[in-house]
Amino acid sequence: MKHIIIIAALSLSLATNARDWGRVLKAIAYVESKNDPKAVSGDQVGLLQIRPIMVRDCNRILERRGSAKRYTLRDRYNPVKSREMFVIYQSHYNPKGNIERAIRLWNGGSGYSVRGTQGYYQKVKKAMRK
Repeated sequence: MKHIIIIAALSLSLATNARDWGRVLKAIAYVESKNDPKAVSGDQVGLLQIRPIMVRDCNRILERRGSAKRYTLRDRYNPVKSREMFVIYQSHYNPKGNIERAIRLWNGGSGYSVRGTQGYYQKVKKAMRK
C-alpha cells in the first residue's frame, strides 16, 4: 500500500487509478527482482533494478521542477525510494499514465521500441494477473 501513498503524495496527474498503479509496481518488482530489495544484476540494483542513469535522470527531473530533493545510488536499495523514483520517471515521461507505456518505458527507457520491449511487457502483464 505504500506505493499508493507515494503516488498520492506526489500529486501526479496519472489517468489511471492508484489500484492499477499498485498492480503495475508489484508486477514490475516481481519481474525485475522477485521482490528482493537487495537484488543486484550488473549496475542494476534493488527492488526495481534501477540503474545509475535512472537516478541521475530523476534528479534532473526534480531539479527542473524546483525541488531540493535528490536521490543517491544507495537509495536504489530502499523500496520506498525506488518506488518514488519510478513515479517521478513515469510522471515525466508518461504524464497521461498509460499502463502499457509505463511498462515499456521501465524496460526500454524513453526511447523504447515496442518490438524491443515486447517480451518484458508480456512478463509484466502475466505477473499483473497473479
